[in-house]
Amino acid sequence: MARPRIVITGGAGFIGSHLAEALAEEAKLVLVDHLRPGTRENAARSVELGATLVKRDVVRGDLAQLFRRVDVVYHLAANPDVRLGKPGTRAHIEQNVVATFRVLEACRTCHVPKIVFASTSTVYGEASRVPTPEDYAPLEPISVYGASKLACEALLSSYAHTFGIQAVAFRMANVVGGRSHHGVVHDLVQKLHRNPRGLEIIGAEPGTSKSYIHIVDALAGMRAGVRAASAPFTVYNLGSEDAISVRTIADTICDELGLRDVAYSWTGGSGEGRGWAGDVRAMQLDLDRLRATGWRPAMTSEQAVRKAARDLWARLPRRPGR
Repeated sequence: MARPRIVITGGAGFIGSHLAEALAEEAKLVLVDHLRPGTRENAARSVELGATLVKRDVVRGDLAQLFRRVDVVYHLAANPDVRLGKPGTRAHIEQNVVATFRVLEACRTCHVPKIVFASTSTVYGEASRVPTPEDYAPLEPISVYGASKLACEALLSSYAHTFGIQAVAFRMANVVGGRSHHGVVHDLVQKLHRNPRGLEIIGAEPGTSKSYIHIVDALAGMRAGVRAASAPFTVYNLGSEDAISVRTIADTICDELGLRDVAYSWTGGSGEGRGWAGDVRAMQLDLDRLRATGWRPAMTSEQAVRKAARDLWARLPRRPGR
């Protein structure tokens, strides 16, 4: 039986590079990435296993030549930062909505039968029901990032029903691991590397309470959901079975790294318990739909944070005297 041909956009990024390694021996892989912030180092193992890495920006580059005779596209390329930076809103619209439209158009013109999409728990906004199921309504994201991902889901649904491209979307909690380049675990580890005696934490103590899933569990969940999906458009929640506060994350990281008596300094955040404008205060996902496939996460949020912190720390240069 011929191996499937798969394209992964964002294939040199955090989630994409791990997915590529998981699929490399069973599929013909093309990894599409403009290498910001993805890296050739992330993709090195999957390239060794036979994957092809193509440097290309999905917002502006030609995708049709890469999508011909492809069986599945995993669309993971995106601007993943919930917080608005100096570029403002434009980055989220271009790198999320426009990029997804261009990927879907390439799928349509090249007759790609299936697309798998990395969405986000932030599409729910401040949900009144926690854990939150996939059929929760109304969906009222409070960040431009969440709104951009919800717009992408709407595009996927429309292309699935209009053009027959089967679409599977995963609304992900906070995915953590050693290659992560953003998020609270990454940021706190970086700060502790610079100053192991003091730690600035965004927000007001104890901070928000959210679900954190390790990349290994996230990949297993994605693969289980893709295998089980049969409808034109399927949405799965993907997270851990619990939630933890930012204070617990800081304590867990310090404990895992063997740092004692670290002085915490809270910034105060943006009010109402949020770390920044658009930050959701409480998030935990109902996983019943994905658990029905036989999958369940092996790690709790705390275990995922511990392993991610340890792996992130190991990738940093050693400090003199440590």
